[in-house]
Amino acid sequence: MNSPSIPRIARRPSWAGRNYSLLTAAAVVAGLGANGSLVAAAFAVLGAGGDGGDVGLVAAARTVPLVVFLLIGGAVADRLPRHRVMVAANALNCLSQGAFAALVLLGEPRLWHMMLLSGLGGTGQAFFGPAAEGMLLSSVDGEQAGRAFAVFRMATQGAALGGAALGGALVAAVGPGWVLALDAAAFALAGALRSFLDVSHIPPRTPGGGMLADLREGWREFIGRPWLWGIVVQFSIANAVVGAAQAVYGPLVARDSLGGARPWGLALAAFGAGTVAGALLMTRWKPRRLLLAGTLCVFPLALPAAALAVPVPAEALYVVMFAAGATVEVFGVSWMTALHQEIPEDKLSRVSAYDWFGSVSLIPLAMALAGPAESAFGRPAALWGCAGLVLLVTALVLLVPDVRTLSRRGRPVAAAPAASADAERPVGGLG
Repeated sequence: MNSPSIPRIARRPSWAGRNYSLLTAAAVVAGLGANGSLVAAAFAVLGAGGDGGDVGLVAAARTVPLVVFLLIGGAVADRLPRHRVMVAANALNCLSQGAFAALVLLGEPRLWHMMLLSGLGGTGQAFFGPAAEGMLLSSVDGEQAGRAFAVFRMATQGAALGGAALGGALVAAVGPGWVLALDAAAFALAGALRSFLDVSHIPPRTPGGGMLADLREGWREFIGRPWLWGIVVQFSIANAVVGAAQAVYGPLVARDSLGGARPWGLALAAFGAGTVAGALLMTRWKPRRLLLAGTLCVFPLALPAAALAVPVPAEALYVVMFAAGATVEVFGVSWMTALHQEIPEDKLSRVSAYDWFGSVSLIPLAMALAGPAESAFGRPAALWGCAGLVLLVTALVLLVPDVRTLSRRGRPVAAAPAASADAERPVGGLG
């Protein structure tokens, strides 16, 4: 019998079921490792005698297979139990990062070694992303979905911010090889957590006429919703130009006008802190018109490129980056809530794959064109062009009626029904 003088431990919220809690914990663990490894991989390339171009090649080697295999990954995740796809992808990432770490620690890795292992990591992510988003989107009840997604994103954004900072410190203290080894261990732990996901109450999936038939069915679901493909097209352009502005032009502006790498690092940290603040806001705010509120909050995403074009002082840039991070996170939570509400459970991963594909497919092209655009038009004009494109595509997507009118409902009408002994929905990725 419990003594009345001993306070009871507070129970987790009713919407934070077992699967949701496992998914969040695993995402935080993996996020800490993965964001630290981004820093470590760059310094591993430089430590092996590479230059900035080689760093870009290793990064591109991860992006290309991610784009190539995303749609297949979405079809596989809707055909097989999603948690098994996630665990298998985590195992591949663990092995590839472990091999990368061993090469760095035991000798001088060659560029093609690092590109190959980075490509394996991108392949794993292509299968993991759609499965993970499908799992998460179907892990909570409709009434509390927005709050659950906000808490999840707040936790993962915090892990990204902390992982990058911790990774940088550890690279300086113990070297990139050990940070890559820690990332491999993080993937192993995250995969172990995800292996405990309970999917016994998900209705068995009946394979269709094959992989191509599954892809066609997902495409029909995607293209039949103008708000869905409209926002994905919007973010395919917005992500590309924002990525080019921050990855290519930002460090150059910092070097020439802001005082070097330190203020640029602080600016990126301010953006990350803004995403955490935006997610915290969305734990309380439930806009009735989900996509209208979210899309209006995309307009400030143009501010960082405009601030770099001026360029403004470092302190003003920190404020701009924080505001952009906070507002775009409002969109992120609203977008996830809309997908959860509108997309049938058995098609979530395929739709998520088309979403991911649109979000990342133009980034390599934008990165490649950033240098020629600067040479042709000058850096300020190129940055103003980035800002203008964000404003243009965001204004255009507001012309889609459903983007302006789609409203929040108490429960998703499109989700497949499922029974659960503990009343938790079955656990099945920003524009």
